Amino acid sequence: MQAATTARIPHQDLTSRVAASFDHWKHLVAESFVPLAARTADVDGFQGRMRARVLDRMSVVEVTATSHEVHRTPALIAQSHERYFKLNLQLEGTGLLIQDNREAVLQPGDLAIYDTNRPYTLAFEDSTRIMVLMFPCDALSLPADYVGQLAAVRMGSGGLSGMVGQFIRELSANLDVLNGPSGSRLATNALDLVSTMLHAEMDITPDRMKPQALLAVSVREYIEANLADPLLSPASIAAAHFISTRHLHNVFHESGTTVASWIRTQRLEGARRDLRDPLHAGQSVGTVAARWGFLDAAHFSRTFRDAFGVSPSEWRRG
Repeated sequence: MQAATTARIPHQDLTSRVAASFDHWKHLVAESFVPLAARTADVDGFQGRMRARVLDRMSVVEVTATSHEVHRTPALIAQSHERYFKLNLQLEGTGLLIQDNREAVLQPGDLAIYDTNRPYTLAFEDSTRIMVLMFPCDALSLPADYVGQLAAVRMGSGGLSGMVGQFIRELSANLDVLNGPSGSRLATNALDLVSTMLHAEMDITPDRMKPQALLAVSVREYIEANLADPLLSPASIAAAHFISTRHLHNVFHESGTTVASWIRTQRLEGARRDLRDPLHAGQSVGTVAARWGFLDAAHFSRTFRDAFGVSPSEWRRG
């Protein structure tokens, strides 16, 4: 399993593109998401349109199209370097999602999550409109392998999933105004809501969840609460949970990442958000970095550039 990294969804402004042909649609699908094989029984009559916006680490795409299907095959997965989750909100029409020998028939208002690191099929018999959120697997507080237990499970339009669906629907209706620091904050809010919904769907309680899975969630929550502590380390995290550092490393290894990588990713994402936030405009880059546990300014600058391709100062100006 690949180690998790700070996955980057290419930055883009709001785009709205209409497919000139089905071949063009296949290109748009692969460009907007991950490489997919697309098919339709009506090549000549096919119509498709996408509206997309990237908010921080999350891509928000509204898809409107006539009958077609897409397949994520093992060969296409082998070509990929990043692992993402995709969350679909069915807005109009009916969709069929298949992954891990599970099938979810999605009606308007239904939500379903799936993993780009495993084969899946998404099929639409008639005209459809969906909202898709795509984000790196490490953007959620839950370990990726446990989120996978919910792949292709229909989450209906009632209760908590209904509230999350309504929030996503509002994102769809306001793509043209979602940008800058406010857009980044909304992206963070959306991912927090998705994490909360998935926790509820998995019914995470000590008597229902495997001890190792419960420990993995507890450790991640502890890390998120202590990211500002420059002394945060595998040893201190292990001690706080009364386990050995070896056991701690095994917990993260099972999810395809490392303790250090997880801490670094969370700190970098927090610093990146704050550097663009007007509330912190009067603070130096070093002050923002220190708030997220980076006490060495030169080290922070190198690490930030390696992760995002620009220096912290360039990111702030951009």
